[in-house]
Amino acid sequence: MSKTPLEEGKDYYIENGLYVFTKEYHLKRGYCCKNQCKHCPWGFKKKKQKTSVF
Repeated sequence: MSKTPLEEGKDYYIENGLYVFTKEYHLKRGYCCKNQCKHCPWGFKKKKQKTSVF
């Protein structure tokens, strides 16, 4: 990834005091970090745990 400064509104926005990276930022970065990012273009989700119903 290039060392150009991030642009608010294009690469990220701030929600409830947290930085939220956009889909465009993730695509520019080029890989999935597997942290369940809100705008992950690769659709990474944690596997749901099966619950037993008695």
